[in-house]
Amino acid sequence: MLDSFLNFLELGLYHIVDFSSYDHMLFLAIISVPFSFKDWKQLLVLVSFFTIGHTLSLLLGVYDVLNLKANLVEWLIPFTIIIIALYNIFTAGKTSDKSKSVIISCLVLFFGLVHGLAFANSFESMVKTGESQFLSILEFALGLELGQFVIIFCVLFFGFLGQTIFRFSKRDWIMVLSSIIIGLMIPLIISSI
Repeated sequence: MLDSFLNFLELGLYHIVDFSSYDHMLFLAIISVPFSFKDWKQLLVLVSFFTIGHTLSLLLGVYDVLNLKANLVEWLIPFTIIIIALYNIFTAGKTSDKSKSVIISCLVLFFGLVHGLAFANSFESMVKTGESQFLSILEFALGLELGQFVIIFCVLFFGFLGQTIFRFSKRDWIMVLSSIIIGLMIPLIISSI
């Protein structure tokens, strides 16, 4: 049982920090860019919405409640990243109010659903006979959460360095990183059409 727990925990962790499948890292980076270390609680809640959405779509996919065509999901993933990047660009330097945080939380939850659908078919084949699919998904979700903490810490750390050592304004930091990430996502959208 402990082996299974560690296996799915590790699978979730490496699902996020896998450089060959960098879309999750870029999604987390684009979510994290507007935040700083002093906002860590708000950011952790926000990325937890992503985990909830991802886990819910895994459950829906594994139990055959919802399945989308793989090519549609592969197109939607970079599209979700571009939407958040554009949101960051258009709101950079503006004060945040409660309605903006509700909007971004709902978007992140929905986009977590999209990202999880891409992995549902693969995940189902990883669960061995006799193992609980539900429990395996929860163990995987815990690994996702740990992986997300690693990524957002790195983004916050590099943001801190960029804004203190290199004297980027927070607005410029958000605009530049969001633009770079959009540039990285456009070829993925084109190739998935």
